[in-house]
Amino acid sequence: MANLLAQSPSLYLRKHADNPIHWHPWDEDMIAKARSLDRVIFLSVGYSSCHWCTVMEQEAFSDTVIADFMNAHFVPVKVDREERPDLDSIYMQAAQIMGEQGGWPLNLFLTPADLVPFFVGTYFPIEPRFGRPGFLRVLQSIQQIYREKRAEVQEYQQQIQLNLEGINRLQPMATVESPALAHGAARCAEVLQERSTGTCFPMIPYAQLMVQLGRGAENAPYGTLAKQRGYHLALGGIFDHVAGGWHRYTVDPQWSVPHFEKMLYDNGLILEFLSSLWLAGEREPAFARAIAQTVSWLQREMLTDDGCFYASQDADSEGKEGKFWVWSFNELKRLLPEAELQAMQEAFAIAPQGNFEGMNVLRRRQLGELNALTEQGLERLFQQRYGPHSRPSDAFPVARHAQDVRSIQWPGRVPPVTDTKVIVSWNALMISGLATAYRALGVPLYLQLARGAMDFIWRTQRQDRLYRLNYEGVVQVPAQAEDYALTIKALLDLAIVEPDGDYGTWAATLQREFDAHCWDRPEGGYYTTANDQAEHLLLRERCYQDGAVPSANGVAIANLVRLFLLTESLDYLERAEQGLKKFAQAYTHSPVACPSLLAALDWFLNHTLLRLDARELPRWQQQLLAVTMVQIQPMTAEIAGMVCRGFTCQAPAKSQAELLAQWQASQNRCGGGA
Repeated sequence: MANLLAQSPSLYLRKHADNPIHWHPWDEDMIAKARSLDRVIFLSVGYSSCHWCTVMEQEAFSDTVIADFMNAHFVPVKVDREERPDLDSIYMQAAQIMGEQGGWPLNLFLTPADLVPFFVGTYFPIEPRFGRPGFLRVLQSIQQIYREKRAEVQEYQQQIQLNLEGINRLQPMATVESPALAHGAARCAEVLQERSTGTCFPMIPYAQLMVQLGRGAENAPYGTLAKQRGYHLALGGIFDHVAGGWHRYTVDPQWSVPHFEKMLYDNGLILEFLSSLWLAGEREPAFARAIAQTVSWLQREMLTDDGCFYASQDADSEGKEGKFWVWSFNELKRLLPEAELQAMQEAFAIAPQGNFEGMNVLRRRQLGELNALTEQGLERLFQQRYGPHSRPSDAFPVARHAQDVRSIQWPGRVPPVTDTKVIVSWNALMISGLATAYRALGVPLYLQLARGAMDFIWRTQRQDRLYRLNYEGVVQVPAQAEDYALTIKALLDLAIVEPDGDYGTWAATLQREFDAHCWDRPEGGYYTTANDQAEHLLLRERCYQDGAVPSANGVAIANLVRLFLLTESLDYLERAEQGLKKFAQAYTHSPVACPSLLAALDWFLNHTLLRLDARELPRWQQQLLAVTMVQIQPMTAEIAGMVCRGFTCQAPAKSQAELLAQWQASQNRCGGGA
C-alpha cells in the first residue's frame, strides 16, 4: 500500500511511495505527530538522480523488518533537496559539524521538540559492509539512546545549535578592502591546480572567476588555469561526446570515468564558462563542438513544450550505472567499419579492456577538429543509442519514471529516467549559458532557446511572487534566494544581448521583490529563505559559500553593481557595498569557500559602463565584457563610444582603437593581480 508520498509531485519522493516505511513529507502535520508521540524524526534528504539514494531506496528502505521498526519507533520524513535547498543546506552544515563529510542520501535523526539533529549518516546498508553499520542496528541504537540518555542528547544538541549559529554569524567589517581580491583569487586558483588522485568536479565558480580575472597580461596565469579546466571539460569522459551534455563529475583525476547523471545546473554553468573562454580569445574548436552538442541535447531530451528545461537525468538505466552511455570494444568493432574504428581509436582513448568495468567511456586524445571519419563513427554510435535514422535535433521520448522505462518500446537503448520538474534557478543558469554562447558563436538558436525559457519564467513562475518549481504546469514552492539571484543575473545577461529590450526593466522589477522578501535590512546580505517562509528552520541562513550552484549572495551582490550601471541609481551600489561589508570576514579569511563573492568584489571595485551607439553593439558583444555593462546611446558618426569607470567618464572615444584602449585600461583599477 502506497504511503503519503504517493501524491507528491516530486519524482524523488514518489520513488519512495511504495516503500513499506510510512514516509511523511516535511510539513506541519509531520512535526505535530512527532511531538505528540514524542518520537525521533528520521529525516532523509536526497534527489532523484542520486545513485546512492536509489541504492538505499531499493535496499534498506524496501526491507520490511527495517520498515516495521522504523514505523513503530520513528516518524520518517523524506525531503527532495531540489525542492528545499534551504533545509538541505542547514542540515548538511549540521552534519559536517557532527563529523560527517557530507553527501547524499543525507540521513539525520532529529528530536521532535526542537528539530535539532543528534546523529547523522549518509548511505546505510541493510547488513554491515563497506565499514558501515547495518541500518536496523543503527535504528535500534538511536531509539535506545533517545529513551535512556535524553539529557546527554540535549547537551550535545545545544553544542550543534551553537556551532550552527556561529558559522552563520559574521561580523560586518567597516570597509571593503581591495587587497582581499588578489589574496582570495590566488587561493581560489589553487583549487584548479592539477591533481594526481581523487575525483574531479567541474568547479565552475572557481574557473569562471579565473576567466573574469584573467583580463590583462599581468593576470595571464589565471587565464591559463581557466583554459586548462576548459580543455578537461571539452575533451574528458565527463562530456558525452556522442550526444552532448556533461555528467556530474569524474571518479578519477584523468577526467575519464564520470558519475553519469546529467544535471541542468552543471550544463548551464559549463556552457557559460566555455563561451566565456571563447569570448576571452580562446577559439578552440573542441569548445564550439561541445557547446553545439550540448544545445542539441537540450533540444532533444530536456526541452519542455513550454520552452523551459527539465532538471536532470539519472546515472542508472536498466538498473546499471552508465549503461546508456558506455561501449564495449566488441560492440564498437561490430558497429563501425574498419576505417571509422581506426579513426575513433586515434581520436579517443579506446581499448579492448575498456576503462570502466570492461566498457569504454569515450575521452578525446587531443584538441582541434575531429575528422570526417571520426564524426561518421560518432553518428553511428548516436543512432545505436537513440535509434536508426535518428538525428541530434530530433525530440527523444522522456522516461518520466520507471514505468515508462519498462513500457515504452525504445528505438535504441533504454534511457535513464528524467526528472521533469522545472527549477527556476537551474533554468536561469542555462539561460545565462545560452545567452553567452550566442554572443560567442552567433548561433540564433542559442538566443531563441534563452528567450523562450525566460519568457516561461516571467509568464508562468511569477504569480503573487516568484515561485521556484513547476510540475507539469503546476507552480510550487515560493522562490528562494538562489532563484531570485540567478534569474536576475540571467535577465542582465540577456540585457547585454538586447540592451534596448525589456530585460533590464524586468531585472529591476524582480530585484525589488527579492529585496522585499530576503534582504537583511539591518546588516546586509540576503537570507536564503523569504521572511514569510522560515518557520521550522533551525536558523535563517545567508548563503555565501559556493556549492553545486554559485552562492546566492555572491551572484546577488554582482547583480546590484550591474543594476547600478544600467540605472545609475546609487541605492543598488550602496546595497552591494553593505553586502560586501557583511561577508568581508568570509572572503578575506576563507576565500576558497566563496569565489562568487570574490567575483562580486571585482565587480564592485572595477565596474565599467560602456556607452555605445546601436551600430557598434554587435562587435562589442563578442568581447568578454568582464565587469562591464552596456548602454545604448545615440552618438554622432565621429564618436565610437564612451567608457565610464566608477564615478567618472572618459572623453568620448573617436575611434574603435581609442575606445578599446580606454575600456581595457578600466578593467583592472583595483586588486586582482596574479
